[in-house]
Amino acid sequence: MQQPFQHHTIAQQIHTHTHSAMQFMQQLFATFDGHLHVQFWDGQCVSLGQQPMPAAGSPFRLVFKTPAVIQAFIKRRDPICFAESYFMGEIDVIGDLSALLAMRDQFEQLRMDWRARLLAIQHLWSAWRTPTMTVPKWHRSYFFKAEVVETHSRAENMAAVQFHYDVSNDFYRLWLDPAMVYSCAYFADEQQSLAQAQFDKLDLICRKLQLKPGERLLDIGCGWGALILHAAQYYGVTAHGVTLSQRQYDAVNAHILSAGLQAHVSVALQDYRDISGHAQYDKIASIGMFEHVGIAQLPVYFATMQRLLAPDGMVLNHGITSEQAGWGDSLGKTFINRYVFPDGQLDTIVNIQQHMALAQFEIIDIESMREHYALTLRHWVRRLMQQHQAALQHVNEATYRVWLAYMTASAQAFSQGRLGIYQILLRQRGPSAASLPLRRQHMMLSSHKRA
Repeated sequence: MQQPFQHHTIAQQIHTHTHSAMQFMQQLFATFDGHLHVQFWDGQCVSLGQQPMPAAGSPFRLVFKTPAVIQAFIKRRDPICFAESYFMGEIDVIGDLSALLAMRDQFEQLRMDWRARLLAIQHLWSAWRTPTMTVPKWHRSYFFKAEVVETHSRAENMAAVQFHYDVSNDFYRLWLDPAMVYSCAYFADEQQSLAQAQFDKLDLICRKLQLKPGERLLDIGCGWGALILHAAQYYGVTAHGVTLSQRQYDAVNAHILSAGLQAHVSVALQDYRDISGHAQYDKIASIGMFEHVGIAQLPVYFATMQRLLAPDGMVLNHGITSEQAGWGDSLGKTFINRYVFPDGQLDTIVNIQQHMALAQFEIIDIESMREHYALTLRHWVRRLMQQHQAALQHVNEATYRVWLAYMTASAQAFSQGRLGIYQILLRQRGPSAASLPLRRQHMMLSSHKRA
């Protein structure tokens, strides 16, 4: 049985250990251009960074629930450790997660100078000497960490798509609109519902492609089938979609049967590169799939569309772009490729247009939808947070936090212009190219209303 003085000694050791952690964090964040309010595992708090606490108080508080948070960073010297600790519940964010993620640039600048390294050694020594604060073995396996995608081979792309999209149809259903459109919506104003904005986006695509009864439409990366079902129901086309997600494939087939559209809509579990035939589709759409292709595979991607497109046909490519060319290394890239989209690669709008031109496509219309995607993501984040407990029936807390952080950070990136998104309408070059209306009214007007 421990004596009172032994309890006192242990308490003192824990206090000393927390103090060493605070010293290390203060040195690590000495040049941090911001303000962080951090609470440690024993309740002690510290302010970090060069900026004072806002007059209204900090918009969030970081709660370090275990010494493993700091010890992991010391061992790996990688700011992504803090994100991983948040996913695993070793860090809680009390307050505005968006305000924390807005400091991404400052976090990328974190470096351990000689003073921080010395304090790190002292902290680990303190942890070793504290009975209840033993340095943990950093051998946890993150079940949600993706395999590295190197060449965007068929096998890599299928594994990557299934990593992201095969989480659970029920999970996505909680926060997407009723049609389960997992791409940027098209808002008339900020008060419009997500459901109507997604309906309007589907209708916009159909109008831009000038779909007509009897035409053949291909949707590359069809998701849960919203576009092919919409196009068949409202525009009378024969629509075919391809996906690499088994869960999406099963759901689309169920939707087709439910809508009684078996004669007009079909879906295949297939890589876009394996779609057979030549000039067999009058119109082709690719909505939110383009980001998975891989920069090195873009020539193959556009060449495949050229092969499949009938003379006088049109293509609508809807995809995200980056402000920086080549998908260089960054904290954001590491986060996205490790935990969200293993095969995701983005390039600039200028480079994308060059690939289109080299594939002998003529660009006939471009529309930026950046603000629309920021709005869409804010809807998704709000809906996901409202469905937190329901989400845990389908995924674990770590996966919930990954999606919450990814969508919150993405909304910021679109708002700030770090990311862009464009709908680009294409046709084949040459004198026999499809004729178009001289003005764009056909893209603006629609008599269709969401059911």
